[in-house]
Amino acid sequence: MSVRPRKDQQAPEGRKKVTIQSLQNKRENKSPITMLTAYDYPTGLACSSNPNIDITLVGDSLAQVCLGHSSTTQLTLAEMIHHARAVSRGTSHPLLVADMPFGTYHVSHSDATSNAIRLIQEGRVDAVKLEGGTEIVDIVRHLTTIGIPVMAHVGLLPQRHISMSGYKVQGRSAEAAQRVVHDALALQAAGAFSIVVEAVPKELGAFVTERLKIPTIGIGAGPGTSGQVLVWDDAMGTWPGHKAKFVRRFADLQTPRDSGISRYAEAVCDGSFPSDSESYTMDAEEWDKFLSMQM
Repeated sequence: MSVRPRKDQQAPEGRKKVTIQSLQNKRENKSPITMLTAYDYPTGLACSSNPNIDITLVGDSLAQVCLGHSSTTQLTLAEMIHHARAVSRGTSHPLLVADMPFGTYHVSHSDATSNAIRLIQEGRVDAVKLEGGTEIVDIVRHLTTIGIPVMAHVGLLPQRHISMSGYKVQGRSAEAAQRVVHDALALQAAGAFSIVVEAVPKELGAFVTERLKIPTIGIGAGPGTSGQVLVWDDAMGTWPGHKAKFVRRFADLQTPRDSGISRYAEAVCDGSFPSDSESYTMDAEEWDKFLSMQM
């Protein structure tokens, strides 16, 4: 193969490693926080290539966009660790966060602790992300007490899409909005350093952000949050599945990808690839010697 090993990824000039404190500083200065998902070494490199990316999230959306599963609930801890470790090799300055897969933090504090430690030690991530509200507060408090940084996640919870009867906007009624606020405040009190707010009305996204003292990262929560996150494949235009209302395509990588595959297949089929200039040659004298050995 043509690729060669490369040196460890270097942070863009002038950009230091992002820390929890530097994220807090950005929130206080009202400087938007940028987060993007990554699932392997190349996407980890891509996120690290831009100094304006603050957080790289190894999202459990890798279940669908990379592994072909129908739901995030099918993702295993082993799969997440494998992909997180690959992303970590390409990560320089962004804070690296990984989703804890469904079922890895729900049974007991002991299970949650050991699984989070595996993600940090084996997956080489800086922090973990957990979905849920008041029902996971004790787990979040336990993890943060022993020094494991936790990013929380309220609003739409993809790991619970079945119990929620699909991927629906949350917090549209006054009572539902109050539950989102209550969950976010409780998770902040438990020690979460940041909270993802997914698929809620923009008014609620801004209100939660104003009430909290930690950064909020919105995805379908309007422009009033401390930062934004999108799934890599949605933002780069490689995902052929459903396009949510809040998704903006910032690139169209699928069209040139498919075009390149088509041109490659045509060149192989019509015999134009590889050409003589793309092929190695043997010294004529050595070739003649080789032929004489066949007699």
